[in-house]
Amino acid sequence: MTTPFHIETGRLTVPVTAEDHVRGDAGAPVTLVEYGDYQCPYCGAAYPIVEELLRVRSGRVRLVFRNFPLTDVHPHAAAAAEFAESAPAGRFWDAHDWLFTHQDRLDPDSLAAAAAALDPSGSMAQAMDRRVHADRIRHDFLGGVRSGVNGTPTFFVDGRRHDDDYALATLTAAVDAAARTSG
Repeated sequence: MTTPFHIETGRLTVPVTAEDHVRGDAGAPVTLVEYGDYQCPYCGAAYPIVEELLRVRSGRVRLVFRNFPLTDVHPHAAAAAEFAESAPAGRFWDAHDWLFTHQDRLDPDSLAAAAAALDPSGSMAQAMDRRVHADRIRHDFLGGVRSGVNGTPTFFVDGRRHDDDYALATLTAAVDAAARTSG
């Protein structure tokens, strides 16, 4: 017997927890959740915009990144997600940033070289080879599907899907509106 698979469009169905990767002030009044694919050119275009948003709204917004690798169209997306998740403790965001600033180098040899540079001990490469984080990546992906994500990047501002563009002015306005309603 299978469990019913409920899709909630417009709302984030998997709440943010301590298990999520969070960048920014943990006490920020607004949470921006991004479902992304490291090989997606649109996610690559959104990356500097989100970084600038975090800078201009420092203390007011925090970012949560969740994996949504679109493996049918991006053959290196799953390996890239595994790379980020396999980063040594406290280095997820370094791996995340490397992936988005080197989208043209997501092939296996380039990821192996980058993993060796990020973690000379070799434990990152071993974790990547064994796909240690495949369940977490799948969990992120299924949470996105349940929330109505069907492409990348998809953003949620305080749990509500952001269906507008991801230009800096648009995201900033969405964050400011959420901050006004949160308190």
